[in-house]
Amino acid sequence: MPVVSARSVTVVRGGARIVDAVSMAADPGEWLGVIGPNGSGKTSLLRTLSGSWTPDAGTVWLHEKALPEWSDRERARRIAVVKQAPYVAFDFTVRELVTLGRAPYRGWMQAFTADDHEHVQSALAAMDIAHLADRAVPSLSGGERQRAFLAQALVQTPTAWLLDEPTAHLDIQYCFSFFQYLKQRQSAQEAVVAVVHDLELAARFADRLLLMDEGRVVTTGAPRDVLTRNHLAQVFDVDATPEPTPHGLRLQVNGPLASS
Repeated sequence: MPVVSARSVTVVRGGARIVDAVSMAADPGEWLGVIGPNGSGKTSLLRTLSGSWTPDAGTVWLHEKALPEWSDRERARRIAVVKQAPYVAFDFTVRELVTLGRAPYRGWMQAFTADDHEHVQSALAAMDIAHLADRAVPSLSGGERQRAFLAQALVQTPTAWLLDEPTAHLDIQYCFSFFQYLKQRQSAQEAVVAVVHDLELAARFADRLLLMDEGRVVTTGAPRDVLTRNHLAQVFDVDATPEPTPHGLRLQVNGPLASS
């Protein structure tokens, strides 16, 4: 049974189908990487999977239950969303921001418990920001702030991770270490759906890739079956040769297509 899925989902904005009859599913224990050029509908698909956007046609399902049938609290316990450039309007400290990830488990005005604080400490340590716990979030660098939001997602203990280029502002060591950490701690009940700009990184960590272009699914499958020379030419307009490595694929980019 998929953790999260879409069935013939269409989203229309400004008269254009930015997500066009997309069907997909992420199974328990699976890491699904969503790739494609800018404007291909990747972020729009994630917004629809999270419930932020309502599809104009089709249905999003969470654990085989239509998304609108879940209460906001139930949905917040099961879905963690990390955006590319999260924004916080208040001067929360890092600890306060991360602790908010436990809010779906507490009633209105109910105090956080020792267990909640233990989750927070573990997440701060995992993201290497324990030393920033008392800093105001707006005072952080872009990379530090992103790690704070990743820690907030960790304490939600979700079953569905929806990540929209979450490492875009991270230095390469934190980018790699976050994906590696999430991959190692991912349980057999959790699914990750991650929009990833770096195709080699996607190939290294994803079990399966979903390639999108112009709002549609071009193909889905194992990284070696999706990142082919033909697909790279068709969707990215680039002449590139995929070379298998012990940990995934390396793309030897020869240049743009002559017809581009």
